[in-house]
Amino acid sequence: MFSLIIYRRLFVGSALLLSFIGIVFVYSASAYWSKVHYAGQMPFYLRQLMFFVVALLGFMFVSRSKWLLHERWWRLFYIISIVLLVAVLIPGIGVWRNGSRSWLGIGPLTFQPAEFVKITTLVYLSAVLAKWKRGERVIKLKHFIILLLPIGLIMMQPDFGSAFILIVAAFILFFIANYPLRFYGLCIMLGIAGLAGLIISAPYRLARIQAFIDPWQDQLGKGFQAVQSLLAIGPAGLFGHGFLKSRQKYLYLPEPQNDFIFSIILEETGFIGGLCIVCIFACFLYSGYKLATRAIYARYFYITSALVSMIAVQAALNIGVVIGLLPVTGVTLPFISYGGTSLVILWLTVGIIYLFGANTEGEEEAPWKK
Repeated sequence: MFSLIIYRRLFVGSALLLSFIGIVFVYSASAYWSKVHYAGQMPFYLRQLMFFVVALLGFMFVSRSKWLLHERWWRLFYIISIVLLVAVLIPGIGVWRNGSRSWLGIGPLTFQPAEFVKITTLVYLSAVLAKWKRGERVIKLKHFIILLLPIGLIMMQPDFGSAFILIVAAFILFFIANYPLRFYGLCIMLGIAGLAGLIISAPYRLARIQAFIDPWQDQLGKGFQAVQSLLAIGPAGLFGHGFLKSRQKYLYLPEPQNDFIFSIILEETGFIGGLCIVCIFACFLYSGYKLATRAIYARYFYITSALVSMIAVQAALNIGVVIGLLPVTGVTLPFISYGGTSLVILWLTVGIIYLFGANTEGEEEAPWKK
């Protein structure tokens, strides 16, 4: 059995490796796009490298901040994140980009509050669930309010991808916390009703589903990204065309350094390269969950498990979209896709997991210790 220090090193080491791979392939994927659309500006890979340095500083700060172990801070952070989500929706404050108002701008810098609220919601909800009395296994309205308030605000932007990640991660958290079985039936009914409501309120979502079922039917419209991704992956074979030799990055696949960077990785490194990426993610998730199981307090166990699950859901969602198993959602590949806010928030999340995982300072024992 590995020691705690081995799991911590594997956890942080796999995140570092994924980030380094991300910088390398942001360079490969964005070189031509940057030259055509952003001539004279700092290249994407240099910006990613700069944000990576900031992200590491954030990780070192958070992983050593014992004061973050106290629940009152996360209650405050949760309230602040809700306020930021409201601010995003105010015209003149929120920044409109790619069909949604999801950003706050401060000069040349932009920040996406939805990335922050996913963390604060899961940590605060974990703290509330840990206070559940041993015999009080009933559905509580407070738990739903904590979750549905940020989800509603995120959907108003709209940002379906972030809302979906938060919902699934919270669902996993409820499952870990041994929520009553009738809760899952209620979630399924609400999910079906919510999906129907979303389609009725915005018919373009139905068009996206149709494009997912048969992207070739509208390959120059709604199915364009899915088709271009498949055209990148299909001919790559086992070993790909070679580093820097992608064809789809030459203005075929829009902004290839973002949501569809995994397509470029597969095109250049083939099935073997993609499998290596998946294996690194598997090491990251395995070590993260092992850190969670080493925690001796319920609150720490719930927090660590929920945050690791959040990253797992995001990675699975992005890869599923890229290979055509899921509809296009606009979700980035953790640690690898270009994006300053995403990279910094992810490393802050790694710092929080590192801080809470296997920590011995707390109030309540983990479920298996009771």
